[in-house]
Amino acid sequence: MKLKFFFYVLAVLLFIVWIVLFNMDIEEKGWEFYLAVGLITFSLFYLSYFYQKVVKPLNAIANGMDLLREQDFSSRLAPVGQSEADRIVQVFNRMMLQLKDERLRLREQNHFLDLLISISPMGVMILTFDEEVSMINKAALQFLDGEEEKMMGKRLDELTGPLMDEIKLLPQDTSKTVRLSDSHVYRCSRLSFVDRGFSHPFILIESLTDEVMKAEKKAYEKVIRMIAHEVNNTVAGVTSALETVDDVLRNMDETDDLHEVMQVCLERCFSMSRFITNFADVVKIPEPQLQEVNLNERVESCLRFMEHLCLDNHIALHMDLCNETPEVEMDTVLFEQVIVNIIKNAVESIGRDGDIYIRTMDNPPTLEIGDNGKGITKEAEAKLFTPFFSTKPNGQGIGLVFIREVLTMHRCSFSLRTEEDGITRFRIRFNA
Repeated sequence: MKLKFFFYVLAVLLFIVWIVLFNMDIEEKGWEFYLAVGLITFSLFYLSYFYQKVVKPLNAIANGMDLLREQDFSSRLAPVGQSEADRIVQVFNRMMLQLKDERLRLREQNHFLDLLISISPMGVMILTFDEEVSMINKAALQFLDGEEEKMMGKRLDELTGPLMDEIKLLPQDTSKTVRLSDSHVYRCSRLSFVDRGFSHPFILIESLTDEVMKAEKKAYEKVIRMIAHEVNNTVAGVTSALETVDDVLRNMDETDDLHEVMQVCLERCFSMSRFITNFADVVKIPEPQLQEVNLNERVESCLRFMEHLCLDNHIALHMDLCNETPEVEMDTVLFEQVIVNIIKNAVESIGRDGDIYIRTMDNPPTLEIGDNGKGITKEAEAKLFTPFFSTKPNGQGIGLVFIREVLTMHRCSFSLRTEEDGITRFRIRFNA
């Protein structure tokens, strides 16, 4: 722009000098005069040629720079009629075409990656340098039980939740397997990648629940079948022998003490058989026969069955059933057994003189059973639904496994933890 301005100033000055020379009143115009006029005239023509060969191509290049600055890769420069400048124009137009194709390719690639991340079964959270959430996919929202509007732009330490609390404890560039109190197992990784010399942090969340549950079930099924086979065969033989001996002792005098010992041994054998049968029942859970029922009615039916147990231990039942009467799909027999087991566990946790709180909610249909018993420690939370683990002195560790299997068959999400108010809540949510 400056060169063009100086060109016009020079042209105007030369033209003014040319006019002045012609209008000067000179008596004798010698050859010097005509030489000066000729030089000025030649200069004007040369400036015109200079404009066509230099200034005009420079203007075209300046227009090209403007297009680059505005990132307008669709426009092209027109030839200016000067061979050297037209070569530059051709190179520029070819460069603009390549930039346009490259930008289109990058946009398609970014769109493809966005779609891939969006539908990925692995949870992905991308953070800014200040550890603010800049992107989160649907899987991560599901695992973290959050909403995108409430999480976007928030710092990591501002987010809460059982899984998020575990993620925040992860050091950078490490991975950890996390088992929550709802029996869900996740592989969490806190990593980063380098782009243009800057490190970008991100978090990956992979659900291992199905794989772990299948492996656990396969393992404990094999163990239970093996134990049941050996114990039942042994108990059957021992029981038969004890009954035979007991029949002989009945016909003998002064054998009351021995008869009593035989009865105790028989009872212990039967207890052992029932003990093994309880384990085997977990393996043989039938497929649920789902039918649409009223959740409130099922809960009330189970509570009537458990009222006497609660009254005997001076435990008060508090019900808060929602007015919407949620309809859910369940196997009535299996699910009622789940409710009975949960209330029985709550009674055992309380012992005597306590409270059990039963609440139902709608949208989504949810059942919540809470108690003010001893509570669950953080160390025990992650092991609650593990086979053969129990917090009770004489527990077998199969009650919660049975509950887990039935709720999983019903496609329910669930959790069991002692919350800040001291109430231990078993929360069951029916998913569509």
